[in-house]
Order: sequence, then C-alpha cells, then structure tokens
Amino acid sequence: MRRFYNFSQTVINFFWRVLFFLMFFFALTSTNIILGDNPTFGTSTTMLTTSLVIGIVAVAVMNYAYPWFREWLVKVFVTHQLATGSLLLLVVIIGQLIFVTYVHPVSGFDAGMLHYAATSAKHVQEVGVTSYYSLNQNNMPIMLFMHWLSQLTGQTSWQFFDYVTLFFVDLSAFFNLLSVFVAQPLALGTALYIHAGWLAVFPSIIMPYTDAWGLPLVSFFILCYLIMRQTTWPILLRATAALGFGISVTLTYFMKPSSIIPVIAIVIMEILTVFRQPQAVTKRALFVVFALLMLIVDGAGVTYKVTNDKIQNQTYIKLDKSRSIPAIHFMAMGVYGEGGYSDKQAIQMAVLPTKQQKTDYSVKMLKRRLKQLGAGGYLMFLIKKQRNNTADGTFGWLKEGHFFRENQKPSNHGLSNKLKNFIYLYGRHIADFRFAAQLWWIVLLGIIALGFGPQRLVIQILRLSMVGGFMFLLLFEGGRSRYLIQYLPCLLLLATFSFERVMINVGRLFGWYEERVDEAAVADEQHGSAS
Repeated sequence: MRRFYNFSQTVINFFWRVLFFLMFFFALTSTNIILGDNPTFGTSTTMLTTSLVIGIVAVAVMNYAYPWFREWLVKVFVTHQLATGSLLLLVVIIGQLIFVTYVHPVSGFDAGMLHYAATSAKHVQEVGVTSYYSLNQNNMPIMLFMHWLSQLTGQTSWQFFDYVTLFFVDLSAFFNLLSVFVAQPLALGTALYIHAGWLAVFPSIIMPYTDAWGLPLVSFFILCYLIMRQTTWPILLRATAALGFGISVTLTYFMKPSSIIPVIAIVIMEILTVFRQPQAVTKRALFVVFALLMLIVDGAGVTYKVTNDKIQNQTYIKLDKSRSIPAIHFMAMGVYGEGGYSDKQAIQMAVLPTKQQKTDYSVKMLKRRLKQLGAGGYLMFLIKKQRNNTADGTFGWLKEGHFFRENQKPSNHGLSNKLKNFIYLYGRHIADFRFAAQLWWIVLLGIIALGFGPQRLVIQILRLSMVGGFMFLLLFEGGRSRYLIQYLPCLLLLATFSFERVMINVGRLFGWYEERVDEAAVADEQHGSAS
C-alpha cells in the first residue's frame, strides 16, 4: 500500500513539474515584462516603471553593501513582519476603495449582460437577453443573486456591484489568511505580504463576474477542510467546519462548477493518505471521519435542494431550457485558435435549435480539429495553450470583447482619469500596469518554484488542485489567464506554505544555513496532519 502511495505521488509530481515549468517559463518570457517600447501592444513603459526597477536594484545593492541597512530591513520586514504586513495590507485596501470610488466603468461581454439583466425587469423581457440566458444557463445563479442583492438594497449601479466585488475579493484574502493561521501560523507574515501584493495589482475588483465572486467560496471550503483536519481541535468546531464545507462546495458548484476541482484533489489525497498510513485508521478515527462526512453531505444536500429549487422555480426571466449549450461545445472551442472563445462556434450554438444538434455539431468540430492536428500537432497545441492559459500576470485584462463600453483613451485631468490611465487600453500607463502585474506574477511563481523538497499533505493537495485546473483549461475553453482567477486561492496558499522551504533552499545554495530537517514535513509524515 505504501508503494502505491509513493507511485501516486510520483505521478502527481511529474504532471505538476511539467505543467508548472511551462507556466513559469512562459511567465518569465511574457511580453508584459518588456521595459521600454513594447512592439506586441504598441505601448511603452514610463518613468514610473523605470523608477520601480531602479528602486528594486538600489535596495538590493544597499542590502548587500551596508550591514546597517540590511539590519533595518530585517527588523522591519522580518522581526516585525506581522505589523508591517498588516499595515501594507491596510494601505492596499484603502487604495482599492479609492480606486473603485473613482473608477467604475460599465463593462461589456458576460459581466455587462449579468448587470443588465439583474437590475431591470424590463431588460429580461428583451429577446436578446432571454436568448443569452437560454443558451448560457450556467450564468443564471449569479444573475439571480445579483438581482436579489439589487432588490434587497435598492441599488442598481455598476459602482455598487463593484463594491460587492471588492468585498468578495478581500473576503477571499481574509479566508486565506485564516487558513494560514490554522495550518501554519508562523507563515502569517509571509501570507500578508503575498496577499497585499496580489490585491495591489488585481483590477478585477471592478469586474462583477463569477471569476471574482467565486473566490471567497473556494477560499472558505479550503479553510473548512484545514479546520476539519486539525485533530486536536474541539470536535464541535470541526463539525461546524464540515457543515460549512458542504455548503460552500455546493454554492461553488452553482457559481462556477470548475472551481470545485480542489475538492476533487482533497478527496483523492485523503484516500491516498490511507494507503500511506493504514495503521492510523482506527475505529475512533473512522467514526470521526464518518460523522464529518455525514455533516458534509447534509450541508451539501440541503444547500443544493434549496438553491436548485430557487433557480428552477424562478419567475424573473422566462427561458427555453432546451436551447442550453452542451459541455462538449467548450471542448470543441478549446482546440481552435488560441484555445479560447470562437465566434463561429458560438453563433452556431445560437442558430442550431436543439441541444442534440448543438452536441452533434460540436463533436464534429472537435473530431475534425483533432484529426487535422494529429498526435504531435495536438501536443504542440497544448504547450502553446498552456502559455495562453497561464503566462499573463494581468489575468487577461482587456482581452475580452467590448471590455469597457466607454472611451478607452482617458485624459490626464482629475484623479479618475489618472487612475484609468493604468487600466484602459489606450491609457498612458497601461504598460506600467502590465509590467507591475507581471513582476508580481513572476515573484509568486518563483516562490513556488523554489519551494522544492519534502512536501506536506496540504502542499500536495494544492499542487494536485492546480494540476486538475491546468488540465481542465487545456481540455476546455481557455486561451487566456482570466480563467486562472478561480484557482488563485490555491496558488496564493501554495506560495505561502512553500516560502519556508524557499528560505532553506536558497540558504543552502548560498551557504547561509546549515543542513536542517524540515520539521513540518516530518510531523506531517508521522501524524498525517495538514498543518
């Protein structure tokens, strides 16, 4: 049994290393990180980026050359990391509030349709709107939720829903920090720095859509799992976490079904853990696991019934359920072009009247493309698609059709326009934003890459979650890194939990530290703890 466990870990690590290596390599070579003129986008970085680079180099040189400066950095950012990290995070949150207050343009594509339908009973009577939701019934739950929020608060503005999006994104960060506190409290300072960096370059807080709205649900069920895994904690708290796990997983399924891939990873790794330590499976342990599973199932079952009944029995919009787009359509789109959205196939989904005809058309398109590519061609296509899916640290910002409905070339007058210049297509500082976002992305992935060595259960779960997410995006519609947003909690936690190993590995490389034992990995090996 132990041999089977070791084999399974070897397989997981193989796919992780291949897919993550491609991700990291393509992030390092992304056109976003070009200084000066960028021929790909026809833009150029400004003195802001130059100053940032000079500042980073200056800090690195002073850290090397001046012991007093190095001691100051250690005191501020290491010794007092909780205070410093909390202050940085607070400053970023204040910056987010200012940003949303002054920048809240109405979007096009799916996010715009959600807002348009959710805020007016007249709008949902239009043919174009009913046709959209008849085809894309997966967007019904979030639209109905947005409508409920609108009815509850009396608010219909895009800015209001931007504030809601901001709340959900920051709530996800809060749940992630709680997960770190539960699993590895000493890494909380690192987590504060990593999350402050993420939120500082994440403009999707002004895009109310499933990508951002699903984040707190993913973060919450990971938190609930980690609490359940704490065998020394009160059983009542763990039972509450089990209920929360079942509820959040079900709501995640309705919000964005592909976001439950980490749940599948948790189940697989828990089963494999039994093969690793069969002697640990006592009657008491089985009873506790069974009780927690019953609570999970109960929470999930009740939540599913209530939510599904609300959706199926809603009277807000009339749909033709027979026109729903089949899942195979997204696989067919995923093998053409850059592996993303296809106007031609989307139009066919709207034209073909029955679900069976849509399915037959998608199967035909999928088979035709696979035959055209061949085995070698398909492999090369997947490598390029992995680049398209993961390299961009802006998460596909501005790459959707009709991203904003207003003029994409703001002036430089007033705070609102100054901020818009960083995120609008023809903004003066759009290249500066792309550079900063890509730099953060490379640092995050670099931390994960350097965190090799003995691994704990929670790290293997997060790795397997990402492998599953990578494979899903390779097989279905992808083509841009916006689809990675749903898996950000996994990446953020993975970087946080890997940071201790990074310091050990870098220290060994430069001779800063003597050989030491990874105590957390040993404890996990002995006790099967996710902490």
